[in-house]
Amino acid sequence: MKPLSVLLVEDEVLIAMLYTQVLEDMGHTICATESTEAGAVAAAARYEPDMMIVDARLRDGSGISAMTKILLTRQVPHVFVSGDVSGVKALRPDAVVIQKPFFASDLARAMQLASGVEATA
Repeated sequence: MKPLSVLLVEDEVLIAMLYTQVLEDMGHTICATESTEAGAVAAAARYEPDMMIVDARLRDGSGISAMTKILLTRQVPHVFVSGDVSGVKALRPDAVVIQKPFFASDLARAMQLASGVEATA
């Protein structure tokens, strides 16, 4: 997968730092990290990322709701991260979701699926 500009939406600072390291190790660039629904919507418009990694549940708003708003104006591949995959799938049956905790390889496969890139063995 080619290097991507990624918008990370995560409200836990340490988890966001971990995701940033994993994504940078994969060769991607983090264009911004946001911790709220409103911040995610604004950052998506400002940075126009190639991909978004979104925590489904945020302390201030919802990652699912943020993506719904973003997708009204621009299509952007995204992966939801959640401790409750079935809850996300109930709201967004077509969503690409990985369950916490996960391995870097799980994230890479989910990003390929979200972007429509064939996974390589």
